[in-house]
Amino acid sequence: MTRDPVRLSRRRFLKVAGWTGLAAALAACGLGRVSPATLPSGSALPSATPTPPLPTPLASLTPTATPGLTLREQIGRMLVVGFRGTTADEAAATIADLRDHALGGVVLFDYDTPTRTPVRNIVSPAQVTALVAALRGAATQPLIVAIDAEGGKVARLDPDLGFPATISAAALGARNDADFTEGYARALATTLRDVGIDLNLAPVVDLNLNPSNPIIGALDRSFSADPYVVVAQAEAFIRGHRSIGVQTALKHFPGHGSATGDTHLGVVDVTGVWQQVELEPFRRIITDGLADAVLTAHIFDAVLDPQHPASLSQPIVTGMLRGQLGWSGVVISDDLQMGAIRQQYGYAEAVALAIEAGIDLLTIANQQIYEEGIVGHTIDIVEGFVNDGRISAARIAESVTRIDAFLAARSG
Repeated sequence: MTRDPVRLSRRRFLKVAGWTGLAAALAACGLGRVSPATLPSGSALPSATPTPPLPTPLASLTPTATPGLTLREQIGRMLVVGFRGTTADEAAATIADLRDHALGGVVLFDYDTPTRTPVRNIVSPAQVTALVAALRGAATQPLIVAIDAEGGKVARLDPDLGFPATISAAALGARNDADFTEGYARALATTLRDVGIDLNLAPVVDLNLNPSNPIIGALDRSFSADPYVVVAQAEAFIRGHRSIGVQTALKHFPGHGSATGDTHLGVVDVTGVWQQVELEPFRRIITDGLADAVLTAHIFDAVLDPQHPASLSQPIVTGMLRGQLGWSGVVISDDLQMGAIRQQYGYAEAVALAIEAGIDLLTIANQQIYEEGIVGHTIDIVEGFVNDGRISAARIAESVTRIDAFLAARSG
């Protein structure tokens, strides 16, 4: 009998995560949840339903993607790619992708991980300004230029390279002064705007429920363990950016703060430690109309989805984020080359699952591994899935429509 490689891939993920078999039982019983003892009574909490019903596709969205784009160009607009090069000449391959494939976005880094070498894209303010101008000049469609300018240990624009010093989310949360945070964020966004960056992949709205979490708490990336402090600080951070015309992205949905591992390196299973209260910052900021985009985590939670990590999960992205929390805007994946994804799925399958889950912008950071030609390769993959009937052309147009609205909000 022919063995289904997709089914085997899912089984391997669950095996590594340690929840094969038990996942279904947990999901059926609704177990693995810890109620936040510190949350004041009467506060709005997310529903305890593990897997919310999926909204009807396109129920509130009629695809109106930019007319005249081919299918391949629409797919290209769904990609946000990291690249090597500090000048237009060094970034010639990416310049060609912008010109030939309608590449939707790029993300800038200071160095490659984990070695921190070589220099990726950032040398000085003048150099970044010239590089971004060259990228925009080559683009055939409006271009997203993104960066992780959270502040503190995750800033990318280093003071040693001539950029202003930044403040970590933990320090801002400890101060808990919304006016100060908004003013600081306005200055940070001005730095980004001045070099041509228009999307800050921040703020982190993960709750600091595990201070020893190697990728969140230990790096001071969370404002606080208190959801109300996180919401107040994140909203001030967003207002500061919006006043300068720079967009932001809430991360990492549905919450990475309680984890004990780093999804850059491999599977991180949060079943049994993830708490419902981790949704509250996302819920509140979305409800308050201050979300520009939402970026997903690669965490695995057998209760929320017994088969897939969040970035590849239709119950989490489409069911929970869109259906339960009511988010209708752009959803961005975390890097699809990170260990939590790369170790368990082939690249093509991960791309298919992300699109099926409801992701609009696929992030391919080219950090831990570098793949020349990844843009054309990914377009070929997705076009093949459309031709085979696995993914519909309407599903691609749906994402492009959301991307168009996201870009219109930036210019408006």
